[in-house]
Amino acid sequence: MLSTLYPWFIIALGSYLLGSIPFGYIAGRLCGIDIRTKGSGNIGATNALRVLGKKWGYTVFTLDFLKGLAPVILADQWGTYAGVFPATAPGALAGLCVLLGHSFPVWLGFRGGKGIASSAGVMVALFPAAFFICLGVWILVFTTTRYVSVASIASSIALPLAVLFLYLNHRADWLALTVSVAMCLLAVWRHRSNIGRLRAGTEPRFEKKSGGAVQ
Repeated sequence: MLSTLYPWFIIALGSYLLGSIPFGYIAGRLCGIDIRTKGSGNIGATNALRVLGKKWGYTVFTLDFLKGLAPVILADQWGTYAGVFPATAPGALAGLCVLLGHSFPVWLGFRGGKGIASSAGVMVALFPAAFFICLGVWILVFTTTRYVSVASIASSIALPLAVLFLYLNHRADWLALTVSVAMCLLAVWRHRSNIGRLRAGTEPRFEKKSGGAVQ
């Protein structure tokens, strides 16, 4: 029994620890800044872009994206090799644990980012077609409103709807739908402070300025 559960434990713990790596915080420290005290106080890519500039902002986004993508791919490969049914179950576990690690990193007192970049990596690995739908929603809402938070919330809500439409007739349909709903709920909950500012009319829009970009 323990030998059967051991690989699942390794996938869950390893994915959580990888997700816990706070690339935004590390980038800030490399620049001599505690990013948690600047901008929105978030350690994610958007605040890194706002506080540290394009180079670091794009770097943080890429690293957060990859830490969502890589463990899911590796776990899926193990699932296929081990004959797990459905084979996507290990990847689903890895994806959720990565997002929990990013949102609640053990290294920073369980206060992490909102997980949008890492969620994008998880989506590409688990349901790529749904990712492109969500990306389209994000771009449309962002260009219309200039609110990163609104675009992120809208694309998160679009995820389970896209999965329901695209994957309902596939063998792993309910697993994909369950994971997508969990990702949606986590993302929306992590944006609750943004929702409060939107209701109060104090949420800043993302605007470009010379020498950088701020939200």
